[in-house]
Amino acid sequence: MIPLNFSQDVALARKNGDAIVALESTIITHGMPYPQNVETARAVEAEVRKSGAVPATIAVLDGDLCIGLNDAQLETLGQASHVAKLSRGDFAACIATGKTGATTVAATMIAAHLAGIKVFATGGIGGVHRGAEISFDISADLRELALTPVSVVGAGAKAILDIPKTLEVLETLGVPVIAFGQDDFPAFWSQSCGLAAPIRMDSAAQIARAHDLRAEMGLPGGQLVANPIPKSAEISADILAPIINQALQDAQNDGINAKAVTPYLLKRIFELTEGKSLAANIALVLNNARVASAIAREFAKS
Repeated sequence: MIPLNFSQDVALARKNGDAIVALESTIITHGMPYPQNVETARAVEAEVRKSGAVPATIAVLDGDLCIGLNDAQLETLGQASHVAKLSRGDFAACIATGKTGATTVAATMIAAHLAGIKVFATGGIGGVHRGAEISFDISADLRELALTPVSVVGAGAKAILDIPKTLEVLETLGVPVIAFGQDDFPAFWSQSCGLAAPIRMDSAAQIARAHDLRAEMGLPGGQLVANPIPKSAEISADILAPIINQALQDAQNDGINAKAVTPYLLKRIFELTEGKSLAANIALVLNNARVASAIAREFAKS
């Protein structure tokens, strides 16, 4: 069994049966510029604690799989360069070679499951990229949701993606897609993408029970809990559409592909919105942390 390096807080929470929420680390290394990345990571952890759970930010540091980071580790990761962006395919290789890597949704799910953590808060999942019918660029996050029993709370799929195709793939893979508190599927910076979500639930207790029932029924995989960005923080889809199109064109002109696409687009949209996308991103991640913590508290009761 792979050795897991638990932080003191997470180790104590596991011992006491307390609520724990897993957090990814690519938002620190590939999602935001420094110092906003570290400030946001600390704010998300604080929001989890305020909401009655223990945060477990996950990353690989010099070959050690860390379940929970201390303040110094967060700072070091936030300023590090050439950090690998880890998914299912290269996760074990990073550990075996003693390198440092930040975990995507897929890798965080794997690590959370190894650590016995049932719920994970992120910004938004990866999915089917626009033009995937030519590039075949589909995030491993979708397949991971069908394999690994972790409930993922995110503000839907990132708006830079082909959301209709992303929902189609999730349906094909048998992944429960649950909109929290609304009927529409959210689109990251916007409350709705214009499409209905397959399932609606209005309480953390319902979501936790559905997760456990899937295990009892022998159904593999986790759940996607699509939690809309607060209305006060959203950027409307109408405003975002031309900005996203411009960023996509810039990526094509610059020859950006594979794992570099999403970080490039997020940075370019940050520039084109004069920082408004980052403010919205922070608001939605904090909101997801609150909902994930409520679900974690339900798991801790059982």
